[in-house]
Amino acid sequence: MITSIPWWQNAIFYHIYPLGFCGALQRNDFQSAPVERLEKVSAWIPHLRDLGVNALYIGPLFESTYHGYDTADYTQVDRRLGSNRGLADLTWTLHENGIHVIFDAVFNHVGRNFFAFRDVQQHGSASQYCGWFDGLRFDGHSPYGDPFTYQGWNGNYDLVKLNLGNPAVRKHLFNAVRGWVDEFGVDGLRLDAADCLDADFIKELRRFTTTLKPDFWLMGEIVAGDYRRMANPDMLHSVTNYECYKGLWSSLVDKNYFEIAWSLNRQFGVDGLYRDLPLYNFADNHDVDRVASSLGDPALLYPLYCLLFTMPGVPSVYYGSEWGLQGKRTRTDDSALRPCLELDALAQSAPQAELPMVIRRLADLRQSSPALSIGGYAQLLVSHQQFAFLREYPEERVVVALNASAEAAQVIIDLPFAATRARDLLNPSAEISVVSNKLAIEVPPRWARVMILK
Repeated sequence: MITSIPWWQNAIFYHIYPLGFCGALQRNDFQSAPVERLEKVSAWIPHLRDLGVNALYIGPLFESTYHGYDTADYTQVDRRLGSNRGLADLTWTLHENGIHVIFDAVFNHVGRNFFAFRDVQQHGSASQYCGWFDGLRFDGHSPYGDPFTYQGWNGNYDLVKLNLGNPAVRKHLFNAVRGWVDEFGVDGLRLDAADCLDADFIKELRRFTTTLKPDFWLMGEIVAGDYRRMANPDMLHSVTNYECYKGLWSSLVDKNYFEIAWSLNRQFGVDGLYRDLPLYNFADNHDVDRVASSLGDPALLYPLYCLLFTMPGVPSVYYGSEWGLQGKRTRTDDSALRPCLELDALAQSAPQAELPMVIRRLADLRQSSPALSIGGYAQLLVSHQQFAFLREYPEERVVVALNASAEAAQVIIDLPFAATRARDLLNPSAEISVVSNKLAIEVPPRWARVMILK
């Protein structure tokens, strides 16, 4: 185990969308008594530990109208999930089991049931909260019939965009974050729609959260663009690596490892743009199709997860995907991506019953190897269905060789350094001789070899 780096650089994340996972009602009536559905997450902790997970990203959690990203109250747990006491019990138990906790933070917009927006509806231009919302004007009508217009996120008027330049809005949100730390001990935040957030707001949030916890982690949802615009020493520690998300599965579907190899070299190679950034890597999440549905051939899940856990960055597994579950979104419905799951049933009928054990092996390898956790990256070989790269840290060199083919592959890798032998960490076997700095190996079909060089 590596202990001299920030906790997130040696993290194995598990991602839960709780409203779906816990089987919550679709809509909040704001009247019913809380139902302690978050207890279900506690029952899954042994499974998370079995996977090698040491960080949980869970959310949204707080009172909302529908899907969680339409916040009504930043201080109260959504009654469809339970109570503040229930969430505090959960986070305490997670911490007791060595699992850091990250909440979804939805600061770009709120729902129409948010108290300040309701006040504007009631008092119009006389409301003290008019300055809380972007684009608020009283010379027209909203699509919902309000006697005013406002800016909705991405054209969705059930998501009312906040004016993050307003000091009162910042104070309200920062007070909520302070409460999440004090009451729940949260270790970091995933900022929803981070690419829409004001840069000054993020900088102030970074300074503020550092005063709460020196190792508080901020990760932002960035779909496209230059990651350094948001991930830098003054703003976010990390962002979602959507570029490699796409390459992880499409390079396998198209029999084209050149795609993901190009992205990894661009990001982490000798002149890589993000060599010192621990990007948040994932194969799927609550917004995109399950990777098993994208791949088609379930056998390809195995080289995919081998790459996810050996490439630079921080790996994350979306709940249920460790069993190869399928699910595809439609133009208007994400529910297939966010199902209610039962642990016992999955253990008996999972599409890929062996995949969790593979993920555990990969997690153990990653957490025991400085090279895999925080080492540098260099491409060694790439062809349509074979790919090899080097992860290097002082006094440790690890070569990863992947084979996406249905047939075993003979691979000869030219090493850029002197070595005499290699030992496979993933497939324990006799040591492999290195002759004239050439590593000649056979990689099993739909599999990988992870070799430490001597």
